[in-house]
Amino acid sequence: MNIVNRGFVRLFERYMPDPLILAAVLTFAVFIAGMILKGVSPVGMTEAWYGGFFKLHAFAMQMILVLVGGYALARSPAFGWLVDQVAKLATTPGRAIILVTGFTLVACWINWGVGLVAGAVLARELARNVRGVDYRLLIAAAYSSFIAWHGGLSGSATLLMATEGNFLQEAAGGLIPVSETIFSSLNLSLSILVGLTLILTFYLLSRSITEPVGIPQSALPEKTDSVEEDDGLPATRMENSRLLGILTGLLGLAAITVYFLQAGGLDLNAVIFILIFVGMILHGSLAAYLRALKEGVSGATGVVIQFPFYAGIMGMMASSGMSVDLVRYFSEIATAATLPFLTFLSAGLLNILVPSGGGQWAIQGPIAIDAARALGANPAPTIVAFAWGDAWTNLIQPFWALPALAIAGLRAKDIMGFCALALFTTGAMIGVILLVAGAM
Repeated sequence: MNIVNRGFVRLFERYMPDPLILAAVLTFAVFIAGMILKGVSPVGMTEAWYGGFFKLHAFAMQMILVLVGGYALARSPAFGWLVDQVAKLATTPGRAIILVTGFTLVACWINWGVGLVAGAVLARELARNVRGVDYRLLIAAAYSSFIAWHGGLSGSATLLMATEGNFLQEAAGGLIPVSETIFSSLNLSLSILVGLTLILTFYLLSRSITEPVGIPQSALPEKTDSVEEDDGLPATRMENSRLLGILTGLLGLAAITVYFLQAGGLDLNAVIFILIFVGMILHGSLAAYLRALKEGVSGATGVVIQFPFYAGIMGMMASSGMSVDLVRYFSEIATAATLPFLTFLSAGLLNILVPSGGGQWAIQGPIAIDAARALGANPAPTIVAFAWGDAWTNLIQPFWALPALAIAGLRAKDIMGFCALALFTTGAMIGVILLVAGAM
């Protein structure tokens, strides 16, 4: 295990570029592939890239709000207290790894924005308090736990298919409620068994490290006051007013309660709304909440610039027909029993080029749903399989690691070797579960 571990870590440290560099390289790779494989002219590929570059602005804003809202929630005093209590339970490197992986899996299942941030914050605290634990491995465990997100409560495809008026509602024969996707026995089994596999993987990795790397001084957070110094001005008192902040938060919770009572489902907008207003309540004053938001925005800069790049890649993949060819190939060789497994594989491959759950579902969803209906299969397991395939290869796609890396003060190459090993173990578990479920 130690030899394999060192080999993967050195491989990624040597050859893994910065995520923005990777996005640029993938852009050129898809550009050239479209000309060679599909015969599209350079002008045509340029037009497709430009056209796609600006197509996901609304969705990008939703993703940023989830990230920033989750970050602000994770930086609240109440959440900080929870992290401190969890951190006290770790007394050995192995226990620290188990705690950070288990905690982040649950947090990401509840909400990916909260999970990404909370996991990195917890990993950083454990690295400060536990002697002999490898900081890189802790952050890798926290980020790898992101695999649980698309099968959880904030999954893009699952929530979208349960949202009235979604673009696949007619093709799917109506709405597909979360009771058939997120809360299905298949998805819950995947969530539990993949989570246990991930915990075991990182525990074994922690046992194989003989020279652990500690936390760098630059990664230690600065303490900030929750309330600004009162200079006696009415404006400052209003900014620091806990009454105003809590009332605003309660108004938001009242609004979302009314929404749910009127048969509103748990969609992406509802998740964002809850994150924002619960965060306000936990911070107390709006000024404290605003400071946490500012920190979160600075951590989202990589997402802001890279999202359009990947939208451009999506545009080229869709316009040239390469993405459709990839998904259609897997769908055409599938049977009703193997469709979920092959959907998982195709989603994993496509996610490397299109690391956006919602954006990827826009490409793959129509073909996957049509294939399920043509084979007489229930589309819900196919949606679940897509969700896990999309989340699976995020373990070697550093796009979504940017917030965690910003908190940790590390580079993508520092953690990707560990994540690649987890990719193999979790992928094997997901594949076995989907094949067994399809055969039943």
